[in-house]
Amino acid sequence: MARAMFEYTKTVLNKVSFDASLFCKEVQKAVQRLLPYEIEELRIYIQSLVLQNPELNQCLIYLKP
Repeated sequence: MARAMFEYTKTVLNKVSFDASLFCKEVQKAVQRLLPYEIEELRIYIQSLVLQNPELNQCLIYLKP
């Protein structure tokens, strides 16, 4: 079940990646929902999105340990 939540989170983040403020809110929600190892995977996924949308870089602060 947890893996499904991770995949759902990636889908949502991809859909809101056009707006940095929405993206940051969804990242904050994801950090509360996901397991620690999934948060690390999410960090890698977001870094790949940042390459396409540099304005999303500000949201990486929510993934710091």
